[in-house]
Formats: sequence, C-alpha cells, structure tokens
Amino acid sequence: MPNLILEYSNSVDERVNVQGLLEDLHKVTMESGLFDQASVKSRALRYHTWLIGNDGDSQDFIHIRFELLSGREEEQKRQLSRALMSALQEQASHVHSLTIDVRDMDSACFQKIIS
Repeated sequence: MPNLILEYSNSVDERVNVQGLLEDLHKVTMESGLFDQASVKSRALRYHTWLIGNDGDSQDFIHIRFELLSGREEEQKRQLSRALMSALQEQASHVHSLTIDVRDMDSACFQKIIS
C-alpha cells in the first residue's frame, strides 16, 4: 500500500511536464517488485506558497514523499529512492531542489476500506 506524493512549487509547471513525471514515477514504483501493483497510489500536490532558506519563493522545488507499510528492508527502500531520483533527474534536473523521503507507516495503526 504505497503512497507516492509528488509535491512541487507552482513555478515547476512552467518547465516540467508534471503529469508525465508523475506517470514515470508511478511506473518506477510499479516495476520495483516491492508492491502489489493494484495497491500503488500516486498523486501530485502543487504549492502556491513556499519558502526556501534565504531565497524565499524565488527558487523552485520538487519533493517526493513516499509512504509505505513497514516491513521492507533498508536496502530495498534505498534502491527505490535511487530509482525514483533517477527518474526525477531525467525530467527535472534544472529544478533548484529535488528531494525524496521514503518513510514507513505503522502497519498496526493503518486502516483501509475499499468498496
């Protein structure tokens, strides 16, 4: 049950095909072999206000927040992070800040309903 959340400054829209990037990142996740493909969820959040250091909002960013249920080995998560960064750099190397954070969710507290 992974969630890939692509967060980005609205200035990125002018220089990156966000939908295409999201599709490529989703594909990387699906092809990682770590997840049931039907459970992979990816979405993008555009930010209109942000600040980065002393540059304020003059610099753009893309941040990938990747949440998955606990249980994967550290090396599996590291390889996934590297594969996502590779896809990110292919399309957005000119964006000022590119970051990825892969985090475990507490499976004992996670709830899910599918209808």
